[in-house]
Amino acid sequence: MNTDDGRRPRPEHRVVITGTGAVTPLGEGVAALHQRAVKGESGLADGEGRCREFDPHAVLSRKEIHGTDRFSQLALVAAEEATRQAGWADGLPYAPERVMCVIGSVTGGVLTFEEQLTALRRNGADAVSRQTMPMVAPHAAAVQIAVRHRLRGETYCLTSGCASGTQAIGSGVRAIRSGSADAVVVGGAEAPLTNFVRAAYLKAGFMSPTGISVPFDEGRDGFLMGEGAGVLVLESERSAERRGQPVLGEVLGYGASSDAFHVLSSAEDGVAAMDAIRRALADAGVTPDGLSYLNAHATGSARDDRLEVAALRGVLTDALETLPMSSTKSVTGHLMGAAGAVEAIATLMALNDGVAPPTVGLRRPDAELGTLRHVLHATPLRTLPGRRAVGISTTFGFGGHNAVLVLGSGAGTG
Repeated sequence: MNTDDGRRPRPEHRVVITGTGAVTPLGEGVAALHQRAVKGESGLADGEGRCREFDPHAVLSRKEIHGTDRFSQLALVAAEEATRQAGWADGLPYAPERVMCVIGSVTGGVLTFEEQLTALRRNGADAVSRQTMPMVAPHAAAVQIAVRHRLRGETYCLTSGCASGTQAIGSGVRAIRSGSADAVVVGGAEAPLTNFVRAAYLKAGFMSPTGISVPFDEGRDGFLMGEGAGVLVLESERSAERRGQPVLGEVLGYGASSDAFHVLSSAEDGVAAMDAIRRALADAGVTPDGLSYLNAHATGSARDDRLEVAALRGVLTDALETLPMSSTKSVTGHLMGAAGAVEAIATLMALNDGVAPPTVGLRRPDAELGTLRHVLHATPLRTLPGRRAVGISTTFGFGGHNAVLVLGSGAGTG
């Protein structure tokens, strides 16, 4: 958030990140997400990104597990990691009514929905669980986090296609800047690996029919679906300083727009997508040559990759050719409503570690995308002496939802 005279905004307007948590196909925890990605390891198998190592029992009670869909369980475990890192293990550092929770999701409790629909068809209405509605509802993850941590501020689910997790973060940023909340638990959660969802996306032509698609590769043929959750704790810089909480990084800028074009497709002209990128950079007070890393939305769809790169080139111009760029989806698959949150965390980890993870599996970069600096192996990031590393994470969702974050590392003078 820039000031009119170019000075740094006041501490109460600077939104910092004090906690992160993740459950992804790479494993439980933020460390697994970054370290395995940097090593070039992938969580994809058999054409999808499943959280095979996920075990909610270490964090959640039997009662919590029994009464929640898998997407809520993923969110709860990620939130536990994030809130503990933020120093909330012994209780909230703020009045409960001053802490919000916003979790994005597209499919909500679709796994429970399919299971209960099968029970209804086979055995009649009496076979349907009384827990069905609170487990299926997309807002269930946010509510469950609020209940577990006694968050009494505004709590809701934001659903805006693949941009849901990013826009949840943006909502939290705006709440802290406006003074309507002291802290916000934000992120996204998704567990869409069901027969119904697979069939629907395949029929729509979005998913890879071969199960081997790689972002930016000339042979890509659609996205690979994954599941997971990413959660961040946001606070004002002043609040974090008052309680002596270490800062992991900062949300420097946020920009969003809508194509207003089609319920599923992005607009060919890229005008709205470029607008979202410009807004995020302007909000952060950052120029294209001040960026160290780009975590692209890059789903593995030839059309969508082309439109995204065109929008990026329209704003970043020549800077795009030398900016290290990779896609988290190459190792997790497309996490739908959780994608933006998980990718924001991955971007932050890259900035703090000073190393960009590669687009795993990329062997034949599509020449039609023009000159790009694809990260093919773990790559050190360039930063100016005494300055923080700054990265950009883009999300362009179905329905023309465009959301972009500019993030700063926790180190440097900023």
